[in-house]
Amino acid sequence: MSLVSTPNQDVRVVAEPPRAVPLRVEHVYEAHVDFVWRSARSLGVRELHIDDVVQEVFMVVQRRLAEFEGRSNIKTWLFGITRHVVRAHIRQQARSRTQTESSADLADPRGSCAESQLAAMEGARLLYALLDELEPDLRMVFVLTELEEMSGPEIADALDLQLSNVYACVRRARIAFDAALRRHRARQARFQ
Repeated sequence: MSLVSTPNQDVRVVAEPPRAVPLRVEHVYEAHVDFVWRSARSLGVRELHIDDVVQEVFMVVQRRLAEFEGRSNIKTWLFGITRHVVRAHIRQQARSRTQTESSADLADPRGSCAESQLAAMEGARLLYALLDELEPDLRMVFVLTELEEMSGPEIADALDLQLSNVYACVRRARIAFDAALRRHRARQARFQ
């Protein structure tokens, strides 16, 4: 606290702004592991490798947490790290295509019945298949805006883009996603 005098010589007690409490990696992990998991999965990491990628993201967070100055939202900062880790992972996977991956086991184990688990699994498979059809930059913007519900300014901060470019990318991503969905429905109609 500090004392401040006013022009009439009244003395008031003014509270000092609270000092920032340093972030701890454990707290960041607990609060945002689901967001990082969803982001990595939505950006194209297969189920088989998702835990490794999330672990790598939080290893980077642990090394760089002291550098986080709070100038941006913690989620946008985490998304930037996740994006870089995912890109490196996908490049590494492209170099070593000897492994076969399955997209099985997408069901939520907390589901109450087999039908709802199957529906959720099919929905997730369709979503990831449609996202796979998008260009990587459009996919990223689509995931952030539609799935993670980030605002335009948050996306601009996370991707280091101008706000007007973000809105243009969001529009293009929605158009591309709608086109992919129409193609999927047309393929389904041909087989029925």
